[in-house]
Amino acid sequence: MVDASVIRERFAAVGGGLNERSRRLLAAAEAKTAGYGGIAAASRATGIARSTIGRGLKDLADPGSLSGKVRRPGSGRRPLSETDPTLLETLRQLLEPATMGDPMRPLLWVSKSHAKLAASLGAMGHTIAARSIPKLLGLLKYRRQVNRKTLEGSRNPDRDAQFAHINAAAIATQAAGQPVISIDTKKKELIGSYKNAGSDYRPAGCPDQVNVHDFVNQDLGKVVPYGVYDIAANAGCVSPRVRPAAGPRTGSGIDNDTAQFSVNSIRCWLEVMGRERYPQMNQLMITADGGGSNGSRVRLFKVELQRLADETGLTLQVCHYPPGTSKWNKIEHRLFCHITQTWRGRPLTSRQTVVELIASTTTRTGLKVRCELDTRTYPKGIKVSDAQIATLNISGDTFHPEWNYTISPRVPP
Repeated sequence: MVDASVIRERFAAVGGGLNERSRRLLAAAEAKTAGYGGIAAASRATGIARSTIGRGLKDLADPGSLSGKVRRPGSGRRPLSETDPTLLETLRQLLEPATMGDPMRPLLWVSKSHAKLAASLGAMGHTIAARSIPKLLGLLKYRRQVNRKTLEGSRNPDRDAQFAHINAAAIATQAAGQPVISIDTKKKELIGSYKNAGSDYRPAGCPDQVNVHDFVNQDLGKVVPYGVYDIAANAGCVSPRVRPAAGPRTGSGIDNDTAQFSVNSIRCWLEVMGRERYPQMNQLMITADGGGSNGSRVRLFKVELQRLADETGLTLQVCHYPPGTSKWNKIEHRLFCHITQTWRGRPLTSRQTVVELIASTTTRTGLKVRCELDTRTYPKGIKVSDAQIATLNISGDTFHPEWNYTISPRVPP
């Protein structure tokens, strides 16, 4: 690739005292010397149009074609904004219905193409080509931008206070030598020869061949990866579950993501990683989203946590993130995003492929991931009565007990 910075330095050193012809010839000489890609590099470095550099290359090839006259500074065609004084204001009015964002901001952006804007201006009596639209948009401070995720909907007034509460509880738990885990469900993925977002290196002209349509394979179904992330150890345990799409769908059928599935993933983490890393563990802090199978209002989640506490003898301290703040859950940006990067551009053709890709996820900060395929069946539609809730050994915190509570074993371990 041509280094445009070197051309820019040379042109800045001598370009100030040159006339129009000399500047064109100097830029053309730089482009010719640079070789392939020289015209583009010289145009970026000098600000001279590529067509002008092309004329300079023709002049260098035929010096006899140069005439004795040189265009004086400031000559040439006048800008459209001067020859047509109402053009800019008309374009601004034309853009208003398509303007997106706050009009008081210095940068605005539009959703109409250059060709459509030029055609609309032409219909209003202005003579302009589509290639001139970008210059006018620059004068009006318009530019294209992508969407930015900033709107969260309703915001609980105690949102920040809950974040501080979770952080303080996590620090205290870790200081006592007890684990703090973050749990959540990753996005469901289709199993089979389906396109997966992203790209990866392959021989030129040999992309992976995948299905044109993303219809669910009735035999392979979908995979639902449920993850448990150990915050202090920077380690994760993922329990993907796969159910064929042809399974029962109504009544008391089976479901991919239930409270039983989420708590069993915690049980799996305890068996394969937790007990070994924390042999003196007697308490476990769990941070989870406010909704989904592990939501703060899901009764079955509390019942299953009580069963886990009774089995293990652990005291479970649960803290839920406020509604609409799931992106703050640490498992999202410390585990799930890295799994997505690992299998980018890779079709998830089988269950074994899913397990191997998840287990091979690593980062420069030392992330390690275990993956255990969950083949159990979890019924959906289970109702939890008030009598069952009354049997739970659960105590709510003084601050938002619906988000923060502790479940203790009902029987000695």
